[in-house]
Amino acid sequence: MQQITIDGAKIKSEVLESGRNAVDVVVEDKSLKSCNLQDPTPSLVEAVVVETAEAGVTKVERKREKWDTKVDFLLSVIGFAVDLGNIWRFPYICYQNGGGAFLIPYLLMYIFGGLPLFYLELALGQFQRSGCISVWSRICPFFTGLGYGICIIASYTAWYYNTVISWALFYMFDSMRLRLPWDSCDNWWNTPKTCITVYQKLVTGANSSGIADSDASNTLHAVNTTGYYSSTEQYFYNRVLQIQFSDGFNKLGTIRWEVALCLLAVFTLVYFALWKGVKSSGKAVWITATLPYVILFILLIRGLTLRGSLMGIQYYLLPDFGRLKSIEVWNAAASQIFFSLGPGFGVLLALASYNRFRNNCYYDAMLTSAINCGTSFLSGFVVFSVLGHMCYRMNRTMDTVANEGPSLVFIAYPEAIATLPGSTFWAIIFMLMLITLGLDSTFGGLEAIITALLDRWPKLRKRREIVVLIMIIYCYVGALPTTTNGGYYILTLFDTYGAPFSILFIVFCECVALCWCYGVGRFTRDIESMLGFKPGWFWRICWAVISPAFMLGIFILNITFFRPPEITVMGKTVRADTWVHVVSWMLVFSSLVTIPIFAVVTFCNARGSFKERLKSLFTPGIRPSFSDFHVHPNSHKKQEIKDKNEEQVAKSAEAVDDTQSEGDEG
Repeated sequence: MQQITIDGAKIKSEVLESGRNAVDVVVEDKSLKSCNLQDPTPSLVEAVVVETAEAGVTKVERKREKWDTKVDFLLSVIGFAVDLGNIWRFPYICYQNGGGAFLIPYLLMYIFGGLPLFYLELALGQFQRSGCISVWSRICPFFTGLGYGICIIASYTAWYYNTVISWALFYMFDSMRLRLPWDSCDNWWNTPKTCITVYQKLVTGANSSGIADSDASNTLHAVNTTGYYSSTEQYFYNRVLQIQFSDGFNKLGTIRWEVALCLLAVFTLVYFALWKGVKSSGKAVWITATLPYVILFILLIRGLTLRGSLMGIQYYLLPDFGRLKSIEVWNAAASQIFFSLGPGFGVLLALASYNRFRNNCYYDAMLTSAINCGTSFLSGFVVFSVLGHMCYRMNRTMDTVANEGPSLVFIAYPEAIATLPGSTFWAIIFMLMLITLGLDSTFGGLEAIITALLDRWPKLRKRREIVVLIMIIYCYVGALPTTTNGGYYILTLFDTYGAPFSILFIVFCECVALCWCYGVGRFTRDIESMLGFKPGWFWRICWAVISPAFMLGIFILNITFFRPPEITVMGKTVRADTWVHVVSWMLVFSSLVTIPIFAVVTFCNARGSFKERLKSLFTPGIRPSFSDFHVHPNSHKKQEIKDKNEEQVAKSAEAVDDTQSEGDEG
């Protein structure tokens, strides 16, 4: 029998044959209630080792912080899930893949694939109370490398994602003038012989439709726009990126100091949001997660009042049910819902790990995932109402102006904004929306890495500020190549290879590890101990069968339809050389190779015969070196203990939560 102390209460711990702990709390402090816990996880006692005393007595204290309020957590999850992809990817994908008909496969993929995975990660993170590295070493030691692979993918994403935010910051600062800088062709970055302004496009479209007034016709004859590039395109490529000084991957050029400074400003904001943990990030998201919705509704109201807006919305939602026969449409729906909700990046695990044990994560999953999907749908009205107005004024079809990715938010939409009265104001708030959308996604991505590292090496928790600073410097240095003249090419390759393939396979492995190695039945009992009810058969079937098939299907389809990217910039197409593709695929496998490497390491470090060590790889268990609750090795005794009532487990967890609340108030 081993005795440890938590805030004045003695806890006697015995180790079962299964390697789990049975804890008997003996009350010395009236703030704690006596209880007898069967198979508690570290999350129930929420303690970490700080000192090992003599005679097998381990002194522990509560260390894991919690969200100040439930709203902090909800806003953090919403802020992570609702990102730039909701604005620049979903509306275009919906438009290209059948309009309103696309919502059918999208909702089906949400119900049977995205939502179950979203709920799974929130519940797992809340129950295990740790980041992605520690969680998978407990769930199934064979898949210990999953956590390290997730951290690698998250770091790749941080390298290029924040560069996009820095572009938006550059746009916002440069828009603070009476006339938008992309509204004319008389700037040093323009090529007058091939540049056409928004005004010229308007007159050209009007003349071609026969509705232009005589003054406009006399001022400017119809322009043949073939071979011409808009002033907005030239501003983005020649001013912001200065891509004209790069010849492709073999000559990236120099670092754009203005973009690099904007990137530094972005990472500085991220540092001060994360340096104090969820106490600071939970307050930052009150701005970064709510402001985009305020701006989104302002832009929506303005867009709907424009002439031609309904035509744009018609393009967006007009159903083409014939497109549902194409497997590419279903693959687009599955990929969009998966990457929009964001399971597998370790963020949901990390954010949920700071919840109280009895928090209703089922409700959280339903609410936040629905808000994310609703935001994607709403953003389509914002984008296409303005693009419809642009098509109306220029007498053009939607396929000539609609696009996805950076081209939509940095070329098409700013060009449409330039046609509005008060264009400076609309440009500033639109770019501010992009910045805030990107920032809280970055908060979540880096918090996932930091939480994983601090849980793996608990001694670093006292040096969190330094750990965060090192992580910020690492990400900033890694992102610098994307700020060069040819950084757009690197960014495109990272976006193509850095996460999409590897994260799909990793989430497939997560489903196998949790539902087949750890056991879906055991996982549902874990959830019952938190929420007081077991997930129904729908969730169990989704987790055990449909979700793994969902992930494997997306992975296979993405491989099948994959084509190496051809990057076209103002008529010039850049194709990557063979060595670039080799390096790109090395990025993919660098995050996957951690799985077999750590499986071999874990096997070699295990004790017993070959068969016993192999069996231990697939046997769930709590490893003291990874847990929040450590049992001194001198106290290991084997004893069988009968199953206790699950309600007692929940009550004991509630008692611990109440104790911490009283301690916080004190």
